[in-house]
Amino acid sequence: MSDHELARCLRAWRDRLVPASVGLPVSPLRRAPGLRREEVAQLAGLSVDYLARLEQGRAGNPSPSVLEALARTLRLSDDENAYLFRLAGHTDPRATRVNRHLTPGVQRMLDRAGDLPVMVLDAAWHLVALNPMATALLGDLGREQGRHRNLLWRHFTGLPSRIVSAPQQDAAFESAAVADLRAATGRYPTDSHLRGLIAELRQKSARFEEIWQRGSVARHVSTRKTVNHPQVGLLTLDCDVLTVEGSDLRLVVYTADPGSADGQALALLQTLGLQEFTGQTS
Repeated sequence: MSDHELARCLRAWRDRLVPASVGLPVSPLRRAPGLRREEVAQLAGLSVDYLARLEQGRAGNPSPSVLEALARTLRLSDDENAYLFRLAGHTDPRATRVNRHLTPGVQRMLDRAGDLPVMVLDAAWHLVALNPMATALLGDLGREQGRHRNLLWRHFTGLPSRIVSAPQQDAAFESAAVADLRAATGRYPTDSHLRGLIAELRQKSARFEEIWQRGSVARHVSTRKTVNHPQVGLLTLDCDVLTVEGSDLRLVVYTADPGSADGQALALLQTLGLQEFTGQTS
């Protein structure tokens, strides 16, 4: 496949998107269909110059991380994602490792769940995405990089968290989470990132190593979480884990009875303004 085919597809995929589909305002002054190149570059975390060279067939083969960012931003389907990787000379990562592709449908759910905190995790407990209400509730985890975006890494290495729990609750969560992570290794036996995460956790955390040695295999299920929010205070919420059909992505949704004190606190979190609560986790 030529660089020109990759360039043509990137332009076509950009042109078919409408601003509202990615949370951008719609202006009657727009002349071109779809998104502007500058908008795609910003959403994907790329420079405008580099994206321009890609769309003109002058940038060579982009890296897998660049392709993943473009696929997420352009809302590519599974088939389109596989085609994108083949065009760039790479193997489709979903065939050999944990799938972190945020499908268009899941992205729409994130965009429209305005009054509920929602985050998306992959099979390795890596944070794929979260909506503004989840940021307001849990802190700005979306800014974290590498291992610090992994919820199990954060828990077992003692990184700051707004989640509070009794020792018995911690023990139950840890046992279930480690068993779930072991189950992921059965589905993705050659995933080097997953293996690396587990190896490092076994070295860094005696508690993780102890649980890992038990050999339990299971899927994580829904539970309740208590969050100590710096402005709203303590909230105890239902934490439901929804699995995306045909994918290992999980939607973690926090809810409360609207008539309860926790429901009122959750509503207050939205009413007072999301921007006020998007500080670091602490």
